[in-house]
Amino acid sequence: MEEPNNAGYVALGEASFPTLDKLQKVSVIPLVFLIFYEVSGGPFGVEDSVQAAGPLLALLGFLLFPLIWSIPEALITAEMGTMFPENGGYVVWVSSALGPFWGFQQGWMKWLSGVIDNALYPVLFLDYLKSAIPALEGGIPRIVAVLALTAALTYMNYRGLSIVGWVAILLGVFSLLPFVLMGLVAIPKLEPSRWFVVDFSNVDWGLYLNTLFWNLNYWDSISTLAGEVENPNKTLPKALFYALILVVSAYFFPLLIGTGAVPLDQAMWSDGYFSEIGKILGGVWLRSWIQGASAFSNMGMFVAEMSSDSFQLLGMAERGMLPEIFGKRSRYGTPLTGILFSASGVILLSWLSFQEIVAAENFLYCFGMIMEFIAFVKLRMDYPAAPRPYKIPVGTVGAILICIPPTLLILVVLTLASLKVMAISSVALIIGLIMKPCLDYAEKKRWFRFSKISDLSSIHSV
Repeated sequence: MEEPNNAGYVALGEASFPTLDKLQKVSVIPLVFLIFYEVSGGPFGVEDSVQAAGPLLALLGFLLFPLIWSIPEALITAEMGTMFPENGGYVVWVSSALGPFWGFQQGWMKWLSGVIDNALYPVLFLDYLKSAIPALEGGIPRIVAVLALTAALTYMNYRGLSIVGWVAILLGVFSLLPFVLMGLVAIPKLEPSRWFVVDFSNVDWGLYLNTLFWNLNYWDSISTLAGEVENPNKTLPKALFYALILVVSAYFFPLLIGTGAVPLDQAMWSDGYFSEIGKILGGVWLRSWIQGASAFSNMGMFVAEMSSDSFQLLGMAERGMLPEIFGKRSRYGTPLTGILFSASGVILLSWLSFQEIVAAENFLYCFGMIMEFIAFVKLRMDYPAAPRPYKIPVGTVGAILICIPPTLLILVVLTLASLKVMAISSVALIIGLIMKPCLDYAEKKRWFRFSKISDLSSIHSV
């Protein structure tokens, strides 16, 4: 297989795009923080795990859940992302294993899941500011603020992926530093006995599992912009490894500090409680810093998610799955149509409630992950000799075993979904099944122009 990063960019139809050789690639450190914001963004939102299950299960959850879910997903992303180092990521994997029809379904489900997820962040950002600016609580001022914030962050994505990567680094340092300081001032107040509190009769398993799942997924999202990564065969596995350590640490240690240094009031452990712990341990200044870090963390998650969503659409256009216009790049090398399309979806979906957003995105995300696992195993079986710059050191049986625990977890999450979420998600799945034949018909009738870049890697060429 050829590696598209080293070849000049072949224009879709017209020679109107910048060449890939002239675009600045993403290096290891910015990529680590892009993955960090794709998956986590910091410990904001993990407080519900303590409310649902108590300190012991919350701490164990963020240590054991990565073994069942995060590590298998990250390993598969490293292998498949280096096997197909091009934009589109998991869409290319599924297309190569199951054909373009199912590749398109994968792209539709994962793009929609990402846009639904991204609709949450401008709303959460304003929720943190409304205590200081009460006018943002509702009405016209809130609508204008959501639109303005979405436009500003969208423009940042338009200006270039390298800018987004370095912004992610700055936001990451700003968001995590107050928890380092909180840990230092908490050391004299730690009481280890508080970490072992658990009451199995009062565990809210639904809230507990959804909190863990929501805070530890989306490791595969970075694969959709693998074509923009500097030397992806080495950089992508390294970045995933470092990001895994960063994400787990950013969850576990703040929970360890908060549950060990402050007397347990389980009902108080909900979104935003870390800022109150900061006030108890360090004063008002630390609470304000944590509140600001939480707000700005939403900005980091927004720009990272939009980068993956928009480059996914670009990758699908390069594969001939979407009209050529989705493959056009701006003068900064960014997928202009994909960015505008994703931003429009965010604005249209921003009216959903927090609970509906989380449940709907989890439901669609689960279906996409099942297809990824199938593609991973099928490619191992059908093309065992295909070049894999990074390969998980297991055989076919081991590849199947890796996928079993996360698949069982997916089935549990799907059963926890409400009937409303199931109905909405089913409609979305049906739309995807109809959309692909419609696009094929439009291509046949030449209503839209479709093209395919000739130097993309293909498993069938091996």
